[in-house]
Amino acid sequence: MDIGSRTTKVAVVEDGRLVGFRLTDTGTDPLARARELLDGWGAEAVVATGYGRHLARERLGCAVVTEIRAHALGASHLLPGCRTVIDVGGQDSKAIRVENGRQTAFEMNDRCAAGTGRFLEVMAMALGYAVAEFGSEALEARETVPISSMCTVFSESEVVSLIARGMDKRSIALGLHESIISRLLPLIARVGVEAPVVLSGGVARNPCIRQLLQRRLGAELHVPDEPQSVGALGAALCANSARGHG
Repeated sequence: MDIGSRTTKVAVVEDGRLVGFRLTDTGTDPLARARELLDGWGAEAVVATGYGRHLARERLGCAVVTEIRAHALGASHLLPGCRTVIDVGGQDSKAIRVENGRQTAFEMNDRCAAGTGRFLEVMAMALGYAVAEFGSEALEARETVPISSMCTVFSESEVVSLIARGMDKRSIALGLHESIISRLLPLIARVGVEAPVVLSGGVARNPCIRQLLQRRLGAELHVPDEPQSVGALGAALCANSARGHG
């Protein structure tokens, strides 16, 4: 299981094959949510990753694995030969270089919400969009309104000011998406990009982020059917291996 800051995910692996996946909001009681997701599976072994992994180890007695290792394993399982993982979650973003399913280098931003799913949520709300429609609306913009602020709070104030000046909402939305890309690129550059590249995390569902990032990197991005499952899948593979099933 992957107990993240915004969502908690459980992936179930049997004989090296993904047989189940569940996701819910983490909320204020992550352990209760984790127990709900685990209920009914009859798991032989559980491995936790994410922000809440140490809490899970203390309260549930399960083993833990770092987010970096879990994402490297999960992405390599979904895309054999994967060399780069870009994960943009609710409160952090990370870039991981991978070789034979193991991380060889990584960079992580977990000190600022800018460039994460939380940033998108706040900005979508400021513009009156649902998060699910934010990316598609941004892609309809005819031009970009640059966003200069680097902080989520200041960016929100800047957006409010731009709206008051009558600027086009879609153009502002595109500018916000481009500001996220500008925050991600230096992080990615520090580990280097080598194809194949997997894009994971909830933000991978955003079509504007996918398009802009792929264009700027000049590399095809492979997005799993369930992009938020990658870390939980990697943890489940660790549990599966520990039980001697591969």
